[in-house]
Amino acid sequence: MAIATVYSSDVRKGEQAPESMMKSAVYRGVGKLSMEYKPIPKAGLNEVVIRTTSTTVCGTDIHILHGEHWVEDGRIMGHEHVGIVHEVGEGLEGITVGDRVMCSSNTPCGTCFYCQKGMAAQCVGPDGKQGPGGWILGNTIEGTHAEYFKMPYPNYNLTKIPDDVSDEEVLMICDIGSTGIAAAEKANIQIGDVVVVYACGPVGLCAIAGARLKGAGLIIGVDADPARMEIAKKMGADIVLNFKTINVIEEIFRLTDGRGADVAIEALGKQETFENCLRSIRRGGTVSSVGIYSGHLHIPIETFAGGMGDHKIVTTLCPGGRERMLQLIQLVKTHRITLESMVTHRYHFDDILEAYDTFEHQKDGVIKTMINF
Repeated sequence: MAIATVYSSDVRKGEQAPESMMKSAVYRGVGKLSMEYKPIPKAGLNEVVIRTTSTTVCGTDIHILHGEHWVEDGRIMGHEHVGIVHEVGEGLEGITVGDRVMCSSNTPCGTCFYCQKGMAAQCVGPDGKQGPGGWILGNTIEGTHAEYFKMPYPNYNLTKIPDDVSDEEVLMICDIGSTGIAAAEKANIQIGDVVVVYACGPVGLCAIAGARLKGAGLIIGVDADPARMEIAKKMGADIVLNFKTINVIEEIFRLTDGRGADVAIEALGKQETFENCLRSIRRGGTVSSVGIYSGHLHIPIETFAGGMGDHKIVTTLCPGGRERMLQLIQLVKTHRITLESMVTHRYHFDDILEAYDTFEHQKDGVIKTMINF
């Protein structure tokens, strides 16, 4: 049964927040999102408070609203942002009020077992109780859908943005950019490989960009939405197949002389697309699974070559940390990636509930919303 989200607001549009308070988009239980005033956070030891300048709505935010991921009542939503340092707590050096900054949606601590093993995306926090995964903004702590927020573990995550790079150019690398490109990285795409990406939503589009960066020889996108299919071509897809009008599996095998794709990337989180990835790859091929599965996922033996096809299945969670963000910013600066074409709708923060509604119900060809303050 579909969740009918109720949007409500105690905040008047255009009205300044009372002193020491801020406007925030707040989760109030399954199917309920509210615009409310909350206290502006204060920076403690080794903490930094950011004034948000841009943010966006993610599919994960919608999963929360639909009750597919639990967060506590009253949690400020959001985990993507660009902002300006508002307050710096004691113990931090090299950070100045007024610095323009960002961090990944996944904010690893840098000290736990997984961070020290080079698996920062699986961070469990310094006490081992945080995770798994370093995603805590808008999950276990207050998020970025507010005028101010605290950035977790700034010594490891805070990333300064060059003056010649705009908010719009880097906002999408916080989460979907880093995630989609990581799906291509984890698949170990080789120069000249045939790569098929199932679902050309935001993460799938970034996976297409990642496949191009890795040197894929033929990139095939699969979707049925005309707007997404068109942007997939701009992001690097050589061919985009409409699954409603063509037998995608047959066409992939025709395009590969009966062999199948070297890599299939699942970017939707559905049983059907996961199975189609398995059906699409050659023997010895790789399925890179990056979609979020809300229910049980099964691997039917018949699509897995009886378990004897030398297939590989790899999974990905958004990589975080300063160095990851700096790598992606460099790709933006040199125009190796251009992700702002995914921004189809722009809103002021006072209209964030409308942005949620548009994104949740996929209105008006939306791909990504950009919310400015």
